[in-house]
Amino acid sequence: MSWWVLHVDMDQFIAAVEIRRRPELRGLPVVVGGSGDPAKPRQVVATASYEAREFGVHSGMPVRAAYKKCPEAVFLPSDPAAYEAASTEVMDTLRAFPVVVEVWGWDECFVGAETTDPEALAASLRAAVLERTGLTCSIGIGDNKTRAKLATTFAKQPRSHATPFEGAADAPGVYRLTAENWREVMDHRPVRELWGIGSRMERNLNELGLQTVAELAAADVDALKQRFGPKMGAWYAALGRGLGDTEVTDVPREPVSRSREETFERDLVEPAEVADELRRIAVEVTRDVVAEGRSIQRVWVKVRFTSFYTPIKSRKLKAITQDPDVIASTALDLLEKFELRRPVRLLGVRVEFAVDPSAPA
Repeated sequence: MSWWVLHVDMDQFIAAVEIRRRPELRGLPVVVGGSGDPAKPRQVVATASYEAREFGVHSGMPVRAAYKKCPEAVFLPSDPAAYEAASTEVMDTLRAFPVVVEVWGWDECFVGAETTDPEALAASLRAAVLERTGLTCSIGIGDNKTRAKLATTFAKQPRSHATPFEGAADAPGVYRLTAENWREVMDHRPVRELWGIGSRMERNLNELGLQTVAELAAADVDALKQRFGPKMGAWYAALGRGLGDTEVTDVPREPVSRSREETFERDLVEPAEVADELRRIAVEVTRDVVAEGRSIQRVWVKVRFTSFYTPIKSRKLKAITQDPDVIASTALDLLEKFELRRPVRLLGVRVEFAVDPSAPA
């Protein structure tokens, strides 16, 4: 038997949970987010059903914009408790198999297993989840996490233009991506399709003449390290070749930071008002951290303007602290680096926890 990594990704999870408890919504465009009232400002779409996505509605867009694109959609308020409960149902179903389950969020996890037939295992997992929860999922199979995660995108495409593995027709909702077919499937694709490559990093790589996955795989590692730093440069080079971690663990991931952000009902125009709100948020997040017995070593500040331009700036503290005034002062110092020429719709503060020197390496 061989060790396989499977990536399980729930299909339109939040919308599916809502449809499960309201079966009459099946087949209709459903949009979930905020209070569910598209007339109210400052609300964001959490998810949209596949039917709503056909109208151009997607997660992260303002609910009002979603309404303009699809006024006939059913708009529902977010219910995090229901999604948490449904996620627990799914993960417990997977844990009933002889596998290791590493949870990455409400709607996704990695599954590690020793098996001679990963497609059969994936089909069994999908069937069990559907039977016990009424929810569907897609599963990517890989020889590491990078390839398994990417394979899921092809598993979600019934008419994927990726070359299918042998026997794929017998395993709907499942796709295998390994070292064996990596180049055939991925070489011609733009770097943007790789896990962890956003639009900004795509532009940076394009500036180096790296347009495709094949070009990134063949890139000079030293040049990548010089541009992006020794750690990230090496990581991008490995990503182009589909290399990645093979370990799957059921030990919960330890949080490394805490954040608070707030979208305001009305835009903040005066700099003094922006500063007051930022100080308040910084103090609140610091108190959250101190209540957990943590200390802080770095501070980030996020500012979203009415244009949705959202710059982020950070600073490492000279000394580890639990003092809210120090965090607030640092946040305000960072705020001075922003050009507050436009109204502000959102402010956020994230703090990175200090590493416990007594913890094992």
